[in-house]
Amino acid sequence: MMMKPILLQGHERSIMQIKYNREGDLLFTRLGTYMGHSGAVWSDNSCRLWDCETGKQLALLQTNSAVRTRGFDFGGNIIMFSTDKQMGYQCFVSFFDLRDPSQIDNNELYMKIPCNNSKITSAVWGPLGECIIAGHEGRELNQYSGKSGEVLVNVKEHSWQINDIQLSRDMTMFVTASKDNTAKLFDSKTLEDQKTFRTEHLVNSAALSPNYDHVVLGGGQEAMDFEARFFHLTFEEEFGRIKGHLRPINSIAFHPNGKSYNSGGEGGYVHIHYFTHSTLNLSLRLKKLGSPSGPGELSGPGLTKFWTLRNK
Repeated sequence: MMMKPILLQGHERSIMQIKYNREGDLLFTRLGTYMGHSGAVWSDNSCRLWDCETGKQLALLQTNSAVRTRGFDFGGNIIMFSTDKQMGYQCFVSFFDLRDPSQIDNNELYMKIPCNNSKITSAVWGPLGECIIAGHEGRELNQYSGKSGEVLVNVKEHSWQINDIQLSRDMTMFVTASKDNTAKLFDSKTLEDQKTFRTEHLVNSAALSPNYDHVVLGGGQEAMDFEARFFHLTFEEEFGRIKGHLRPINSIAFHPNGKSYNSGGEGGYVHIHYFTHSTLNLSLRLKKLGSPSGPGELSGPGLTKFWTLRNK
């Protein structure tokens, strides 16, 4: 089966993260065209708030070390970001309320969570903004209260650093990607390990389909294994691969409507793949059979920016 991607070229260096907006008509890629940062977007010791329509910088929040993760809560009123453990400073998760202009103007956060053991490498808001789910360099997974900052749940299911965390559409589950060559499915409330998806190489990113029981993994190492790999969510078995990248995949995401996915990596290109009916029916046939029979192969061709996708 052929899946020829749409290629977006706008970067001269590696793409570290890609993300859709909630409606799915804008695709953001970093690093970027938003001028203002004096280094790589996360490495100039600042967190910045931007107007997506004009590219205008709305706020500048200074930090003591590089900013690693960031995100808006469910209502879009509170921002959180984590900083690296470096230059004598420990890792913190900081919180600002955009409804209080004095916090932004004076760079005065209303809550800070210290992370003494190891730095946060990936973090997302949990359901309804009640908690933060954070993966650490030291392999642990923590759930922090969004109100008090206390650790609600702590688990260590991975054996190495957690690279990525992405929630399901209903936010009841999330998938992690790790340097231990696996991706895992967790319950968002209890952090119970539900499923494990195993590969032979590093997993840099993983995403859950909003429509089907699919998990897509991206990663690889230099000179080998750059395919996006699809697993069945229930059976934990691989049923397809999509080629195209010439270097490791760093970030991967499903479109909110579930009809396509995109990936970005070391090569500087964004690959957008639209699923064909035969591709989607493959998973349905496997489900009726009771278990995938093994991996197939879906072949294809070999700054912060945002891309409009309204015409697709």
